[in-house]
Amino acid sequence: MSLFVRTGICAIFLTAAMAWADVSNCGCDPLKPETLEARECSLCREAQKQPESAEIFFLKDINPRKPNRWLALTRMYVQSGRIELLPRELQVKLWKAAIAKAQELWGDDWGLAYNSILNRTQCHTHIHIGKLLKGLSPGNFVDVDRVEQIQVPKDGSGLWVHPVGGKLRVHYGEGITETALLR
Repeated sequence: MSLFVRTGICAIFLTAAMAWADVSNCGCDPLKPETLEARECSLCREAQKQPESAEIFFLKDINPRKPNRWLALTRMYVQSGRIELLPRELQVKLWKAAIAKAQELWGDDWGLAYNSILNRTQCHTHIHIGKLLKGLSPGNFVDVDRVEQIQVPKDGSGLWVHPVGGKLRVHYGEGITETALLR
């Protein structure tokens, strides 16, 4: 097979994967259960199963390629799972709950990841919880003292967070952020 044909095939698969991951036009509507049947709405279905009093809940990632991963989710639904559309108080509760779960699971070696809207495969708001991989390039980051100082990008881009010297290091400007975590 020629290099030209192989390159074309790779481009087709990459384009298809990116189209599959984009949930910016999510059709999930918790008020219409029939809309929650799509694969990208499976976390919305799980949220609807939670008691109304449960603002935040956790799920073990069912993807067999991510055996060490957990998810922190809100019961509240917002369009396309955009964390910046949640009330600020709920955003802070979600980050705090995710950090507490991460510390429980991984001690000081934890990381949290929130993928960009163009790289998500699920419509419901969620944060990936996992063990932070070692030796990652720092990229663009800001160190903050408190969860309340984490600023979620308004443009739908991703971010990842981990502890460094008693602070939280927040990395910005990436699309697929969960690759910073052990699968």
